[in-house]
Amino acid sequence: MALGSLLPDLLPGGSGRTPLIERVARWAEEKPDAPAYTFVDYSSDPSGAHLTLTWAETDRRARAVASTLRQVSGPGERAALLLPQTLEYMMTMLGAMYAHVIAVPLFSPDLPGHADRLIGAYTDAEPSVIVTTRNALPHVEKFLADHDVPQPKEIVFAEEIDLSLADRWEDEPIGFDDLAYLQYTSGSTRRPAGVEITHGNVTANAAQLWAGWAPKKPDPELVSWLPLFHDMGLISTMALPLVRGDHAIFTDPVSFIMNPMRWLQLISQRPGKNVYTAGPNFAYEYVASQATPEKVANLDLSGLTTCLNGAEPIRTSTLSMFADAFAAAGLRPGAQAPGYGLAEATVFVTAAAEDAPPKVIHGDRDMLTKGDLRLCDEESERASALVSCGRPCGQIIAIVDPDTRTEQPDGTVGEIWVHGPNTAPGYWRNSERSQDTFGGELSEAAGLPSGPWMKTGDYGVVHEGELYVTGRIKDLIIVDGRNHYPQDIEVTTQEAHAAIRPDYVAAFALSGEETERLVIVAERNRRVPLGRVDLHEVESAVVGAINVEHEMSVHEFVLIEPGGVSRTSSGKIARAATRKRYLDGDLPTTEARLASRK
Repeated sequence: MALGSLLPDLLPGGSGRTPLIERVARWAEEKPDAPAYTFVDYSSDPSGAHLTLTWAETDRRARAVASTLRQVSGPGERAALLLPQTLEYMMTMLGAMYAHVIAVPLFSPDLPGHADRLIGAYTDAEPSVIVTTRNALPHVEKFLADHDVPQPKEIVFAEEIDLSLADRWEDEPIGFDDLAYLQYTSGSTRRPAGVEITHGNVTANAAQLWAGWAPKKPDPELVSWLPLFHDMGLISTMALPLVRGDHAIFTDPVSFIMNPMRWLQLISQRPGKNVYTAGPNFAYEYVASQATPEKVANLDLSGLTTCLNGAEPIRTSTLSMFADAFAAAGLRPGAQAPGYGLAEATVFVTAAAEDAPPKVIHGDRDMLTKGDLRLCDEESERASALVSCGRPCGQIIAIVDPDTRTEQPDGTVGEIWVHGPNTAPGYWRNSERSQDTFGGELSEAAGLPSGPWMKTGDYGVVHEGELYVTGRIKDLIIVDGRNHYPQDIEVTTQEAHAAIRPDYVAAFALSGEETERLVIVAERNRRVPLGRVDLHEVESAVVGAINVEHEMSVHEFVLIEPGGVSRTSSGKIARAATRKRYLDGDLPTTEARLASRK
């Protein structure tokens, strides 16, 4: 089953279409004093210091960055952004796009938990220049000294760029096929792959995202805390405002993690505006868990038009939890918009943003793992809840049998394939993997483009014209000839005992002599004191629940200390990485912690 169409006005080269970066100059001329980007700094002021650049200031700063980069590098060379998430980060991205220098959006090396990803991405990109700040320089120097990575020709300090250099910049033609930046995937155990994002890709996807969110109301604004080195954060914060010259307000992820209510407070502070925001599932659950009647009483979320939920599996419990927590603050039932996307499609593929409550259907779990969607009652003991991710805009998705390469009918599970101007041309310097991912060809097109299609690696199904994502192909667990989605097993596990931390469970398979063997790794819930944890009781509860719910045995259950389950940069459970740590004996088990206390 295929969804969507290629809209002419979203295609590169279409009528009136220009590369997105050229719109900075347009808005600088048409609305020079209007706010473009506001960074909210909580490190200097706990209440949040608002630092704003107008469109005129944004254009001038971006051109100064472009002049600076071209003094130390040439077109096609890479510039690695190793600096904190501030206005300088945004101006560096825009300046690199002006300069024909390929940006590599990364982060300061002192960001905890991402060292391996930084080493892999930086090494793969081989940047000729690093853009950082004076405060971050010691961390950059240590990173370069401690690791076998390419040494840059120059280090540029973003806050010291001479703004008068903007007058020396002369615009150069920018083609839709020119590379704008390399978006490194989250990764798990593999070396990160740099997705080649062209100017045409980012232009199309920004327009698609705008149309998918359907902002028909005046004066829209975006509020975000998402990391700018991640695809959803970069496109929503940087690119979306460029479509119509609107205002983006953002802070850094650490400020959100330290106090998640800041996210909703920023939204509440925009009276009279129509606000859009986005985040992964865990963020909505996290902020809802911190809500108290006192905190909610001080919020006004009536202006929150759309909050996109994407980047990781969407839980129905999270949708309900968020809606219930903030209904008293004026959150509309139709504001939540589950969506689907990935870096290989720039980011945005589908969204259910139709001003209606999220649509949830229930399918028989046994039939679903056999590849068929059979609707059943929510109360059925075999019911598996699926959340609609809506429809695509300006692109086509098809549900395909990956073995026969044939399109599947409505209600049949298959791999999600994407075709459109937002799909990347390939991975940086990896032609074999590029062909495997981006060179999909349908064996029977039946009115669809025969290719090229981007193969997502995700299973999904179309029902009544909407996409439902069922899981990752590589994560599928096959025991005794039956398919099992790991996220189903993980939900059963976390609900089996109070000592298990919700959303911090990884289920994966090990090869056995006759069939795969199921292993479950779960973090201990901090709310249950260590001294009250009975390991045998917890394991028995999990094993029993898995046996009843999924009719399968557990080879091994491991309870580990908080922080032990690996996650990607977007917050997804990194099952392959957790599996490797399990095999290497590198997990901080609660059993070992208890033994150390004796």
